[in-house]
Amino acid sequence: MLRTRTRQPAPHPTLPRLRGRQVPDKIPPDKIPVALNVNGVETQLKVAPWTTLLDALRDHLDLTGTKKGCDHGQCGACTVLVDGRRINSCLTFAVMNDGVKVTTIEGLAANGALHPLQQAFIDHDAFQCGYCTPGQICSAAGLIAEGKAETAAEIRELMSGNICRCGAYPNIIAAIQQVIEGVP
Repeated sequence: MLRTRTRQPAPHPTLPRLRGRQVPDKIPPDKIPVALNVNGVETQLKVAPWTTLLDALRDHLDLTGTKKGCDHGQCGACTVLVDGRRINSCLTFAVMNDGVKVTTIEGLAANGALHPLQQAFIDHDAFQCGYCTPGQICSAAGLIAEGKAETAAEIRELMSGNICRCGAYPNIIAAIQQVIEGVP
């Protein structure tokens, strides 16, 4: 049996060596400090630079109302409000949101009373399995704050980034319209 030796390439002269291995000059930091105001509570975290806002909320702050759906920004289950603007939290890194105000589904209710959208979703049975509901409600809160939707067609268009696999769309639209119109 003939044995051949594989020859290792010579190390690059500018790279330091560590136990016979080459290592890059710069190693990313393990954790980066991030300050967030989440649902009115100032929070200090230390997260890896690649930690999404969604993972910071769920894994570091135990706020599991925000759901991880597609992890590609296509379903809207992870929608939260950042400084009042709706975003897909799976598409932004936590470190990019240092110092911002984040509102999740857990932060919409106030003084023990449901947010009008939460109540409207109950009133109109605007959910079935409920998985998309937190993202739908946060997105609707952002939509109402934007003040751009007045008709059912405009609501449908502006909510198109939030998918409901159960198909509760007519009830979701009715719930949002109830809040826009100020009907109790």
